[in-house]
Amino acid sequence: MTPGPLPVITTDRLVLRPHRLSDADAIADTLSDFAVTRMLARVPAPYDRQDALDWLVPVTARGMPDWQFAITVGDDAHIGVVAIELRHGLWNLGYWLNRYYWRRGYMSEAVSAVLERFSRRMPETVVHSGVFADNPASLKLQEKLGFRMTGCSEIYSFARNTMVTHVETMLKPGALQQARIA
Repeated sequence: MTPGPLPVITTDRLVLRPHRLSDADAIADTLSDFAVTRMLARVPAPYDRQDALDWLVPVTARGMPDWQFAITVGDDAHIGVVAIELRHGLWNLGYWLNRYYWRRGYMSEAVSAVLERFSRRMPETVVHSGVFADNPASLKLQEKLGFRMTGCSEIYSFARNTMVTHVETMLKPGALQQARIA
């Protein structure tokens, strides 16, 4: 079972939409910033426009069941990504945001909206995620939304070129609503 086609989600300040090839420059600009990529497992450093296009081509073809949202503000400026991907039979949440938009609540707003829509389409589905141990802001975001820690592991970070401690998390069905009420 899959969540179906990628919707466009509008929040108070954001539009979460499907990606376009024209997003390549904005993605490359953000992911060439080591402050962003150091917190991501699968993104290499350095990162350039061709890396962005290599990622965008299959994403824009929409042949996968994954949801890959472009986070946009204002006049459609691409500032980040929220994704829910099917990997190894499990649904996994991932996200990143251009550092110039940190600490404004944009990521909480975007992730909450995507999870809410996903849970309506896939109400009995567990969503997995995780953060590097040295990223307490991301762990706080996940806990606020109802994710609970399930363990720790070491995973390889392409940007850091080393193994990094990873805190694994999970959102059980119905837990997102409980997190909003609490």
